Amino acid sequence: MKTKGDITKSLPVGAVLVCADNSGAKKLQIIAVKNMKTRKRQIMSAGVSDIAMCSVVAGNPDMKKTVVPAVIVRQRKEYLRADGTRIKFSDNAAVVMTPEGTMKATEIRGPVAREAVQKWSSIGSAAKVVV
Repeated sequence: MKTKGDITKSLPVGAVLVCADNSGAKKLQIIAVKNMKTRKRQIMSAGVSDIAMCSVVAGNPDMKKTVVPAVIVRQRKEYLRADGTRIKFSDNAAVVMTPEGTMKATEIRGPVAREAVQKWSSIGSAAKVVV
């Protein structure tokens, strides 16, 4: 049995994500993963409910080319939950956060993984569908 912390980390540095909120960003690119320690020359990777530093690739002109923290809410690679079920989504998506750890936007489009809601309670209040 896997614990809730054993989510497959399938989004390496350089991965492009869809922005699932209404903050003004459309696409995000991962440039670093917070609180991740790796071996020398190993690429950092993020999974569901991890916080990553992202560069805004597409979106509003004032948001473009800025570096923002974002929480991963969906990933394509399937992962195993503690109860034994496997879950995967149709795309990779993230939600833009403030440096203090609260959500920058007011609503989230699409489903959100339960693991992200358990770790970040502000995401749960804005999410319409939690899977």
